[in-house]
Amino acid sequence: MPTLKELSSRPERFVSGHRLCPGCGAGIVARQVMLAINKPVVVGCATGCLEVSSTIFPYSAWKTPWVHSAFENAAATISGAVAAYQSLKKQGRISQEAVFVAFGGDGGTYDIGLQSLSGAAERGHRMLYICYDNQAYMNTGIQRSSATPLGAHTTTSPAGRVLPGKLQHSKDLPAIMVAHGIPYVATAVPGRWNDLVTKVDKAVNCGGFAFMDILSPCRLGWPHEPALTMEITRLAVETCIWPLYEVVEGKYRLTYRPKEKKPVTEWLKLQRRFSHLFKPENASLLEEFQKSIDRGWEQLLKKCESA
Repeated sequence: MPTLKELSSRPERFVSGHRLCPGCGAGIVARQVMLAINKPVVVGCATGCLEVSSTIFPYSAWKTPWVHSAFENAAATISGAVAAYQSLKKQGRISQEAVFVAFGGDGGTYDIGLQSLSGAAERGHRMLYICYDNQAYMNTGIQRSSATPLGAHTTTSPAGRVLPGKLQHSKDLPAIMVAHGIPYVATAVPGRWNDLVTKVDKAVNCGGFAFMDILSPCRLGWPHEPALTMEITRLAVETCIWPLYEVVEGKYRLTYRPKEKKPVTEWLKLQRRFSHLFKPENASLLEEFQKSIDRGWEQLLKKCESA
């Protein structure tokens, strides 16, 4: 794993001057991922907050070859770039080693981009797909996605007299990617940069398709105070809402285990999208949220122990 000193000496590939909101997790994720890779990089980015805010013509925050894809096909676009690169390399027209990375939000990854992601994974292209997971369609108006947690208030699952927020649990996309038989799957948070950087390094050197799901707080859609972004991601880990693990060739391994598992309320109370859950009439939903996290944590521990 590169040290903090080594990372600080590397040239920035995702630079300041973009229009992402103060406290936005996506920009922090992009910067950490780019610093973790010490080779030439080609980046693809699905339509979304990261793309819209970092490439407003005629400016760009990316100091690397970069291509914009539609909302649903970042994985297909970069898999095509990988195929072209391999062909040119075989012809002797390119000799330089390169890394290929696709970025997509949860809307463009969990939902409308799932077919593209699944196809690229099944074909085994040598690339890394990063989902910066802010748990809703933030760029288009804070609509719920299949990554949105139980009880969260969004514009399409509004908390009020009819609904207590989203009624469904979030999808386990990392498990779906593991089922593809790809060599590397991992979760990460920007608040634990050393874990994230280590996993990116492993992912780009795994020899095939790699997928990482990285929690990315949205100060507008969650909403929260901008200064709390990193603390919120660390609390997600300490409450086991977002456990840190990796799956290498199908074998699960925890990369961080909380010394004392904190209650989910510690994480929920910092975000106004969950404020209604603390009302007496929603106590059962809050209890179900905790039970769901507890079940998921125990299941993950069993997978790691049996690996």
